[in-house]
Amino acid sequence: MSGMSWRSAVAADVVGLTGGISPAMLVLVALTLVAAPALAQRSEPEVYGTFDGDPMYTLLPPGAIPAIDAPQFVTGSEADAQMLPDEPVLGLVIGEDVRAYSLWQLDSHEIVNDVVGGVAVAATW
Repeated sequence: MSGMSWRSAVAADVVGLTGGISPAMLVLVALTLVAAPALAQRSEPEVYGTFDGDPMYTLLPPGAIPAIDAPQFVTGSEADAQMLPDEPVLGLVIGEDVRAYSLWQLDSHEIVNDVVGGVAVAATW
């Protein structure tokens, strides 16, 4: 098996042991061999505390989800052209100042730092 990758060698051993292999089994073996190195390199998430006896894990490092620090807004008619009529938003009114933060945008950022009606706010989702 010289010159053969370890994946090919394992696949050849499986075929040799079974006297042949079905296409479904070959796909399963191929997927397992492709996924195995990635799974072996995955580290365990850090447990940073418990809640009602259940472990709480750190899945993302601090700063992994960037906030929107300089939000840009469009007019109502521009928003109508870009958004669905039932698309959810997080709305905020302070004095005469009105904001609508798209939940679709907040799904990937989670925080918008803004100034509304002269008040510094953090809109979170």
